[in-house]
Amino acid sequence: MTRRTLLFGSSALLAAAQSRTERGRQVIDEALAALGGERFLAMKDRLEAGRAYSFYHERLRGLSHARIYTRYLLRPEPPVPEFFGVRERQSFGKDKEDSAVLFTENEGWSITFRGARPIEKDVEERFRDSTLRNIFYILRQRLGEPGLLFEHEASDVIENQPVHVVTITDSANRLVKVYFHATTKLPVRQEWIRRNEKTRERFEELTRFAKYRDVGGVQWPYQIQRERNGEKFFEIFSENVAMNKDLKDDLFMLPSTMKVLPPAR
Repeated sequence: MTRRTLLFGSSALLAAAQSRTERGRQVIDEALAALGGERFLAMKDRLEAGRAYSFYHERLRGLSHARIYTRYLLRPEPPVPEFFGVRERQSFGKDKEDSAVLFTENEGWSITFRGARPIEKDVEERFRDSTLRNIFYILRQRLGEPGLLFEHEASDVIENQPVHVVTITDSANRLVKVYFHATTKLPVRQEWIRRNEKTRERFEELTRFAKYRDVGGVQWPYQIQRERNGEKFFEIFSENVAMNKDLKDDLFMLPSTMKVLPPAR
């Protein structure tokens, strides 16, 4: 192999890599525009209300009326890696919201009429990891973050939908593969692999997004389905979605009068 051949091959590989990253960024920019552009980026909070289903081995285990409150925290400028800028309250019950799960930027709580109990550490870490890999969170809170890389993998047909496949990697080598509809440009699916730090057990996580509707100029999926290792374990059908409702601080805080229970054994 001559030096000229080697240089040509290296140049071709560099051009291909640049093409993949440039195409990946183009798909991301198109998705952001399709979701609402500046209106999407200006989303400060969100309320999703509807029916939530839980499954075990593909069989329905529970049904509840759910209200999911989300607030985005002001991100630093310029963005920094590992910033976690969201608070979320998942409330269940048709009228009184009898129970809830609360996640802040640094803790998690399970809330019932008995009081508030700290959430298991692995559950809290799973929520944090899945949030950092969530395409909507990435577009809202992580664009411009140092080390965040978008690579176009392929154009394909998945589940009868033409898609562009983009792999997103961050500075911590956290990876998620996202499928964007080739026509609407909206995210329809994402998948990633998670490992239990203690047991090293491997989990293949998959989320599907469907039934997008316009919410104040922002496109949002009214149907979200999650699978783990090929088995469906959660699905929500939203009936109402509202944004920028100036959600109050007390939704994301424990009342001072609430009893704090010991961690579960």
